[in-house]
Amino acid sequence: MKLESMLTKQVIFDGLRYLLAGKMWMNNGHIPPKNHTVPQDFLGICVASNDNPATDAYVIAAVQALGIKNVRLDFTYGDLTVLKCQFLEKLLNANLQVCLHLVQPFEAAQNMQNVDAQHTWQVFLDEVLNRFGGRIHYVEVGTTLNRKNWAGYNTQGFYAAWQIVHASCQAHQVKLAGPNVQDFEPFYNVSLLNNLAKKNQLPNLHSNNLFTERTVEPERFDIRVFKYQWTRFFKINLIKKARLLQKIGVDFGASQLVSPVAFWSIYRIARQLPDAHQKQADYVARYFVLLAASGALRQANWGALICAREGLIDNHLTDDDYPALEQVTFYVKAQGQLKHYQHNPSFAAFKTVAAMIQGAQYLAPIATAAGLEIHAFQHVDKTVHIAWTINGKIAFLQDIYDAQTLAQATIVHRDGHAINTHQTHVTETPIYLVWPNDVQIQCLAKPKLPQDLAIHQHVAGLQYFRFNKMGWDGLILAKNQLEADLIAEKLNPETLSPPAKNNALRHARNAIWAVADPRDETKQLTIKQPVKMYPHKAWLDRFKPSKAKRSWNGAMHLMRRGISTAMPVAYFEKVNDTSCKQNFYVCEFVPAQANVGQLFAAFTQGETHWQGLNKSQILPQVAEFCLNLHQHLIWFRDLSGGNILVNLVDGKLQFSLIDTARLRNLMYTPFPRQYRLNDMARVCHKLNWADRNTLMRHYFAPINSQLGLRDKLAFQLYAIKVSLKRTIGRKGIKRLIKRFKNQ
Repeated sequence: MKLESMLTKQVIFDGLRYLLAGKMWMNNGHIPPKNHTVPQDFLGICVASNDNPATDAYVIAAVQALGIKNVRLDFTYGDLTVLKCQFLEKLLNANLQVCLHLVQPFEAAQNMQNVDAQHTWQVFLDEVLNRFGGRIHYVEVGTTLNRKNWAGYNTQGFYAAWQIVHASCQAHQVKLAGPNVQDFEPFYNVSLLNNLAKKNQLPNLHSNNLFTERTVEPERFDIRVFKYQWTRFFKINLIKKARLLQKIGVDFGASQLVSPVAFWSIYRIARQLPDAHQKQADYVARYFVLLAASGALRQANWGALICAREGLIDNHLTDDDYPALEQVTFYVKAQGQLKHYQHNPSFAAFKTVAAMIQGAQYLAPIATAAGLEIHAFQHVDKTVHIAWTINGKIAFLQDIYDAQTLAQATIVHRDGHAINTHQTHVTETPIYLVWPNDVQIQCLAKPKLPQDLAIHQHVAGLQYFRFNKMGWDGLILAKNQLEADLIAEKLNPETLSPPAKNNALRHARNAIWAVADPRDETKQLTIKQPVKMYPHKAWLDRFKPSKAKRSWNGAMHLMRRGISTAMPVAYFEKVNDTSCKQNFYVCEFVPAQANVGQLFAAFTQGETHWQGLNKSQILPQVAEFCLNLHQHLIWFRDLSGGNILVNLVDGKLQFSLIDTARLRNLMYTPFPRQYRLNDMARVCHKLNWADRNTLMRHYFAPINSQLGLRDKLAFQLYAIKVSLKRTIGRKGIKRLIKRFKNQ
C-alpha cells in the first residue's frame, strides 16, 4: 500500500489561514513570562523493560532515584498477555503516574479505514481500559503521526482511530492526550485541533514532541523554520515554540500542553563535539529549565530511559542493535543485559534539575536569549538561580552579582554535588546558585557575556582562572589555583618580552619564542606576541579581539570539535591597548617530525616516501584530516602546509594545527564549498597538479563530490595571489631591497 502523507492541502490551508490571521505572532515570545508555578510532577521519562523480571525492579528504582512521578509506557496489540502487562502492574503498584501510549502496529495504522481494523482497535481499547482505565494517569494516541514512515497513518485513518479512542476514553472517564505531533510543525497542530474541535473530539492534553536536537543547543534560534536570513528576526527558539504550541491549543480549546518525548542522541552530538556524553548531560538540564521557564507545558518527558543512543542509562549496545523503528515512535523494550547498564552523566543532571525546578515558582529570567542564560526559581525555603552559557562561551560571576551576594550563595554543580572551590565563572555546564529566601540577591548591571571569548569546558582535570590585574586581562588554564598563580607569576605579562631575533623561533610580524614551563622545567611553552603592525592593519585590528585572544579562541574551538592543536595555557592582553601589540598567547610546545608543507614540497621535487610511507598512503590521510576539520564546521582560513604538523605513530599519521588566530567556528551546516576550497587551495599549494587531483579526489569522495573546473580556477587564483605577494608585495619589496644592499 502506498504511504500517504498527512501534509494534505487541508493542513496547509488551515495553517496558512491561522498564520495570515496573525495568530502566530507573539511579541517577545522568545522571552519567558514572569511569575508562574512549575508543576510538582513536571518531569517524566519513557520506560520499558525486557524478558528479565529483574529489569522491572531496576527501572522502577531508577525512576524513583530521579525524583519523578511520571512515566510513559508504550503499549500495543498483544501486550496484555505478555511481560509488559506485568511491568505495567508494577509501575502502578509503585504509585507512578503512567501515561499509556497506545501504539497501533504499522500495518493496522495503514488500514484504519477498514472496518475490521477499526473493530480490532476497539477491542484492544476496551480490553486495556477495562483493566487499567481507573488507574492510569492518561492515554496517549498519535504516534508521531506527521512522520508517515514511522506512524503509518493517513488523514482519514487517523481520524477514524481517534474517533474510536476518544469515545472509549470518555466512556471510561480516562484522560486522552494527542495528537502527538513530532518536532515543531505547527500547521499540523492547527489543522488537527481545528478539525477535532469541530467534531467535539478534542484531547484533554495537547501533545507535541518538542525536539530541538537538530539545532544542537537547546537555546538556539531554529534556522529550519525560516532559514538563515530570517532566524534572528523571528526568534523562534525553544521558549517561543512551547508558547506558540500552547497558544494554538488554547485557541482551539485544548489548553494543557505536554511534550511526551524529546532527547539528544549521543551519536548526533558526536558528529560535531567529542564530549558527547557530557554535552548530553548539559543539554538535559538546559532543556528542562527552558521548558519550565516557558510556562507553557503541563508536563515534559525525556525519551528512552535505557538506550545507548539517547538514554540516561547506557546499555552498551551499538548502532547495529538499534531498532528499525525509531524509539520516539515505539519504545518496545529495554535492550541489552542488566549487568551492562550504566548511568550516563545525564542521569545525575536530570535528577538535579528535577529537584531544582519541580514545584518551584518561576520568578523571571535574569539573562536570556543572548548567549547567557540565568533563570530564577523560588521554593518555600530557597531561591535558585540556574546559570549557563551557550556552547563555547564563558561569563564571570563577579560581573553578574555583587560580592556579598556571591559570598552567601551555595553553588551546586549540574550533577548535584556542591562546588567546594570558589566558583568564578559560568560555562555551558549549568550551575545552581542557591540562597535562603531571606537573602537580598543583588545583581549588577544587565549581565552579558565577555566580548569575543571562547573556552572548551570539558577539558579533563583543568579549570579556567581569570587574570585581571595591573591593567591586564586574560585567562589561564590550569589544574588548580596554585598552578594558575605559578603561571601568572612566572609569565607575568607586565615583564614578558621577546628575545633577540637570533634566539626566537620566529621574529617577523609576530615574535614566537620558547620558555621553560613553570609547571615542569623539563618541558617548554611557546609564546606568541605581535611585534610589527602595518598602519592599515593596526587600524583594522582595533575593531577586533587581540591577536592573543584570537589565537586562544581558535585553539579552544578546535579542542571543542576534537581537532588536535597545541594545548592553550594562557592569554594576556593589555586593557585599552591602541597599539594592538601588547598581548601574549601561551601554549604548550608541540613536537613534530615534519609539517605537511615540507612533505608536499619534497613530493614535488621527486620524493615518493616519508618515514617508510609512500605518497599514495600519505595523501589520503591528509585529505581525511582536512575533511574531518570541515565536517566539524571549522573554516581555518590559514590552512597552509606549514600550519599542519605531522607525526608518525604506529604507522599512521597524526596531525596537529598551529597558528589558529584566523580560524572561524561555524554554527550551521552545510559547510560552504567556497570555504572548503579556500582552505584546500592553501593545503595543496606546494603539490603538483597530479598530486593535487589525487588528494582532492580522496577529499571529495566521502561527500559524493569532485574537483571541478571552477574549483581549479580557485586554486589557480590562490597561486597567482601568492606569486604576486612574493614579487610585488611586501615580501617582493623586501627581496629587492636585500638584493640591492648585497650588490
